[in-house]
Amino acid sequence: MSPKLATSKLDEVRRRVQNETLGHRGRKNDPLYRGRRLLTMAEERLSEDGRTKLLNLLEAGDPKGEVATAWHAKEAVRELYSHQDQPLALRWLDELSADLADGMRPPEVRSLGRTLKRWRSEITAWHACHFTNGPTEAMNNLIKRVKRVAFGFTSFRNYRVRALLYAGKPDWSLLKTIAPH
Repeated sequence: MSPKLATSKLDEVRRRVQNETLGHRGRKNDPLYRGRRLLTMAEERLSEDGRTKLLNLLEAGDPKGEVATAWHAKEAVRELYSHQDQPLALRWLDELSADLADGMRPPEVRSLGRTLKRWRSEITAWHACHFTNGPTEAMNNLIKRVKRVAFGFTSFRNYRVRALLYAGKPDWSLLKTIAPH
């Protein structure tokens, strides 16, 4: 579970609050719609002007503070991944998931808290080794894309060549090991 889920929950809250307060989807002059890019940026990457602009937009378009709550939740999830110590991260995660699941939070934030609690062991496992399965997932996605455009290759050799070409660095010596059909 990455900070990406926290960012998507923030976006859900922003769209819901936008619709509840103004009765329509975001338009270019609406405060919450104008602040959507600033909301997704990491807090430490915001300039002083950007932070001031974000806070002003939240004040103008977020009457109950629900979007601000979701923004702080997103930043807290991001902070979780900065911890190097697994026991500390585990304590942080337990406190964070309990805090986010509080009944006073927006429903999307409560959902995020429940998800953090459910994925507790997987999240803290990252803190033990600092590895991700991202590269593996990227390669699997690449192979699936090749397969979708393969149009029923009957030769595994041709399928393999296509996958190697998509990967960008084919090892042509591997092709000599497979006899052609």
